[in-house]
Amino acid sequence: MSFRLQPTPPARPNRCQLFGPASRPALFEKMAASGADVINIDLEDSVAPADKATARKNAIAAINEVDWGRKTLSVRINGLDTPYWVHDIVDLLEQTGERLDQIMIPKAGNGQDIYAVDALISGIEAATGRKRPLALEAIIETAAGLTHVNEIAAASPRMVALSLGAADFAASMGMQTTGIGGTQEDYYMLHEGSRYWPDPWHMVTTAIVAACRTNGLLPVDGPFGDFSDDAGFRAQARRAATLGMVGKWAIHPKQIALANEVFTPSEEQLVEAREILAAMDAAKAKGEGATVYKGRLVDIASIKQAEVIVKQAEMIAD
Repeated sequence: MSFRLQPTPPARPNRCQLFGPASRPALFEKMAASGADVINIDLEDSVAPADKATARKNAIAAINEVDWGRKTLSVRINGLDTPYWVHDIVDLLEQTGERLDQIMIPKAGNGQDIYAVDALISGIEAATGRKRPLALEAIIETAAGLTHVNEIAAASPRMVALSLGAADFAASMGMQTTGIGGTQEDYYMLHEGSRYWPDPWHMVTTAIVAACRTNGLLPVDGPFGDFSDDAGFRAQARRAATLGMVGKWAIHPKQIALANEVFTPSEEQLVEAREILAAMDAAKAKGEGATVYKGRLVDIASIKQAEVIVKQAEMIAD
């Protein structure tokens, strides 16, 4: 390993990020009472241009008035290529207190995008006397975002997470699909006349995870558009979790429990992880660097893998 160790990501539950349009304030209390770890009040894609100003006011009122408990509270601002994003940030920071935790930047294309938002936030925080620095999460949903994903992840100390925005990413890449995440019917291979479907999101998912782990951020899988397909949601969430992502978006309340199920270590996983740690402790006491657990070799790398599971379970239970 390099002598420059990877930073530790923020210690917060991030199994499910629930999105709700700021143009529908009737949803806010339900979102606050949900099982989601992170709430994303959306000012961007789910809000029509004519409703942007009203939606912004709704978001400000919700931040100030709704009891969000211990949830991470985030607002997705409008894109930096629109006339709305500056007012989003200025109004949010000048008209709310310390409850807002995070701003989500859509369609981040390079580190300069992050710098622009960071500079504006820093100026407002200095002017208003805000004591707790606002965090940033960026969405990788363009070809440029993928190309510059490491630059984006390292662009600001405010950065805490990166998410995959599958729909806009597909459009930016010119992918021939209208599906949002999941298996794509025409993305298949043939083997002896039988079809099998690989994962079209594997490369961008891996790139996001690597950039996040290198820079101490949380990698998060984005939306799964067909909220009537529980099996499809689980399948994509499990692939994302296997590749190192810590959570997934929910665009419908029924997806919250599915995300929490996949990204919460099971009792069986937790028992096995603790048994591996105990077996390695016994091996180290004998001066051994490896041992056998249930017929397979475990060593120092196994300790790190097991510790990830144990720490995640303890953080969620806290």
